[in-house]
Amino acid sequence: MYRFLLSRQWVILTLVALALIPTMIKLGFWQLHRHEHKVALNAVISDSLAAKPVPAETLTAPGRPVRHDDLYRRVTATGHFDTAHEEVVRRRTNADGEVGYHVLTPFVLNDGRVLLVNRGWVSSDGAQTAFPKIPAPPSGRITVTGRLMADQTTADSGIKNVRGLPDRQVMLIDSEQQAKRLGAPVLGGYVEQTAPRPAHGSPELIGDPEHSDIGPHMAYAIQWWLFAAGVPVGWVVLARRERRDRAEAAAQTAPEAEAEPAGV
Repeated sequence: MYRFLLSRQWVILTLVALALIPTMIKLGFWQLHRHEHKVALNAVISDSLAAKPVPAETLTAPGRPVRHDDLYRRVTATGHFDTAHEEVVRRRTNADGEVGYHVLTPFVLNDGRVLLVNRGWVSSDGAQTAFPKIPAPPSGRITVTGRLMADQTTADSGIKNVRGLPDRQVMLIDSEQQAKRLGAPVLGGYVEQTAPRPAHGSPELIGDPEHSDIGPHMAYAIQWWLFAAGVPVGWVVLARRERRDRAEAAAQTAPEAEAEPAGV
């Protein structure tokens, strides 16, 4: 009754179904891992923002990446801004979704080491080639406060680290790359400045990250697993329907064959 399963059409359909099941299960676990990562990151952000500020040099050092548990940790640093070596990070958006730049300014600590400080967002005024006009930070020796961030990578951000950009422009904040450019020891990662606030409202400081939304990843994981469970169910339903249709077709053909007159 099920010999039709050996036909070319059904063999191909069966192989496709067998390939889809583990693929969908794997996609479900991928979404589950993304959910777990988001939950863990939200916890790190919440704990970091609630903690008291500590000196940046206690959490990072030249050539040392920022630990995951220290992400978004509030830190302080005392020194002076080096605006002569200031750069901008291309194609960054503000809270209103406008495309502009992030202002990356080296901050020279009292011991000569450098901390990269993202001073905030400025408009590109529609241009992507000329260096924008950026209000100067406070001069002289000051203390800045901000959130400690890890070096940006293409893998994490999806942004390609394009070369050959206009002068004093970069795509990603990379402390090792900046150390080579500056010829000085640069602490790993960088800081998103939160204080002092700019006197004229520019650059626009980057707001606290959202850390209450866990996203739809768990729902997507369940959907993929339901799809995986539905494949064999669908295969069985199709096979039984095919068997029924073939049986009905055979039943209709049999009386017609019996009614035909015998040949002379």
